[in-house]
Amino acid sequence: MPQSQNLKLSGKKVVVVGLGISGFWTARYLAGHGVDVIVSEVNAEAELDPDMCREIRALGVELESGGHVRETFLNADLIIISPGVPHDMELLRTARENGVHVMGELELASRLIDTPMIAITGTNGKSTVTEFLGRILENAGFEVFMGGNIGTPLMAYAAGGKKAAYAVVEVSSFQLDTIESFCPFVSVVLNISPDHLDRYPDYENYVQSKLRIFSNQQPGQHVIFNDDDERLASVSPSSRVSALRYGFGKKEGRHAYIKDKEIIVRLDDRSVSRFSFESYKLPGKHNLENLLAIVLVARAVGIDAGVVQKSIDGFTGLPNRLEHVRKIDGITFYNDSKATNVDAAARAVSSFDRPVILIAGGRHKGADYTPLVKASENRVKKAIFLGEARELLATSFKGAIPFSVVENMGDAVSEAFSCARGGDAVLLAPACSSFDMFSDYGHRGSIFRSSVERLGSG
Repeated sequence: MPQSQNLKLSGKKVVVVGLGISGFWTARYLAGHGVDVIVSEVNAEAELDPDMCREIRALGVELESGGHVRETFLNADLIIISPGVPHDMELLRTARENGVHVMGELELASRLIDTPMIAITGTNGKSTVTEFLGRILENAGFEVFMGGNIGTPLMAYAAGGKKAAYAVVEVSSFQLDTIESFCPFVSVVLNISPDHLDRYPDYENYVQSKLRIFSNQQPGQHVIFNDDDERLASVSPSSRVSALRYGFGKKEGRHAYIKDKEIIVRLDDRSVSRFSFESYKLPGKHNLENLLAIVLVARAVGIDAGVVQKSIDGFTGLPNRLEHVRKIDGITFYNDSKATNVDAAARAVSSFDRPVILIAGGRHKGADYTPLVKASENRVKKAIFLGEARELLATSFKGAIPFSVVENMGDAVSEAFSCARGGDAVLLAPACSSFDMFSDYGHRGSIFRSSVERLGSG
């Protein structure tokens, strides 16, 4: 049941930190429910979406831009932070010390809805799994909300009038840092590898953030783990929640595995299903690993096996995730701009059994690039680096893989095309965030695609 009655929001002074899409929907909901709302934004108004600014002001929301105001934070009854706002920033710590309740957008939204949630986290694969599960549920005839950390925030659903049968929600570690009572019907942890070490003091802190996803789950609810992930294989959730595990091979305690080119799902001795993945269109071992999780979730919530199989056969993937862009003179271009960390980029490189020209670089996130170097050996014939991390990448690859350094994406694509031959793959897998040169990974992927389109047709 929703817990909004415990918040007693009406008449309160609430500060929403950040006017991105999450902050916008949070402010919009609160303003419509008798709350005195101030949005605090570190960026100047000229850098914000003008339509968002106009709409929240029309609802009576005050906007403070160009920096946070200490008194605003200390005089609040409640502070709601967006996922991109560091939860340990000094002003928030001071507010907490002064008795102000600080809450994340995900936590607030979860208290305002009673829709069963399927929540997906992990270092890589979250968006694909979220979208695919949503499609399966829709194919089964359910009204579904898909969003969270991908696309539409959960607060948009809370603020809307539509009622879904399920909410399939991508959840980031930043969102999980601020949960209190967030309790999904099904939680999924796909994998954990070093990421966001620019935001966390060490890897173990990042791991513990991810594992918070199932901390409030109750009897009759499920947590689903990747049993092939070394860190997750040793995790033992509370006995009150049903733990379901998956992995490539058959093993004691696994509920989904691969045998004879089929996925076997065994929820119990009486419930065994088999699914072919011969028509599955997403390349790479990691996408097959994600499929195991998807099928296990679908069967755990009772989706008909025929619907699941039809969905497997028809799913074509998402933009910016090993997306086929174009083939020119036998050279195929792939856009994996969403590979924003080392593990994701290494997985992308490992998906190919032909020579690869790798384009990587962006803003460094604190991780070691050695796993990407190892994945590139015997696969990558040349690497091309750009962005703030280009020299760090060059240092890591020196003596192992030939490389060059360029200034922009257009130069990277041209350089890759000039040194590729028929049968090669040119792969954008940055292993870094996009914020040094682009607004987000989607913008980076768009510039890559347009750069490829400008190449000659041969």
